[in-house]
Amino acid sequence: MNTRTIFGPLLILLGAYLLFSNGPESYGPGTIFGYFWPTLFVIPLGLFFHWMYFFMTNRRGVGLLVPGGVLLTAGLVCQISMLFDSWAYTWPGFIFAAAVGLFELYWFGSRNKWLLIPINILTVLSLLFFAVFSIGSFMHHLTLGRPFLAVAVILIGALMIVMRKREV
Repeated sequence: MNTRTIFGPLLILLGAYLLFSNGPESYGPGTIFGYFWPTLFVIPLGLFFHWMYFFMTNRRGVGLLVPGGVLLTAGLVCQISMLFDSWAYTWPGFIFAAAVGLFELYWFGSRNKWLLIPINILTVLSLLFFAVFSIGSFMHHLTLGRPFLAVAVILIGALMIVMRKREV
């Protein structure tokens, strides 16, 4: 494997962090490990499980994709949360990580239709929690949050009254 494929993305992440961060003035190994531990440890492990499935087992070890999908998705959620300090909003991504792992098992496995039930439940729960906490946070930080919400509810109600039912 070429070292440019490993260090290139790491240097891009580090440069983007240094460019956009308002963090401490000194950047030592502790700071770098503190902010990029998901990219250094969790995401490569998820990629390793995928590599094992696609290149080492001749696509017979489909069970490797469950931890691979979970670790890869959880690593991405952790990295986004570390860079933007958004743990309060991105935690539903961990629920979604389980759905991704199961979906990979479904997609590359025997397509057992019963796997779609937990996949859909976990995905909907994740999206629901993400929407509720994100919208709640957005409204909280908005100075005109309550009037904005009131106007939105009034408009939705008015549209429901005005819009005609379409006959089938």
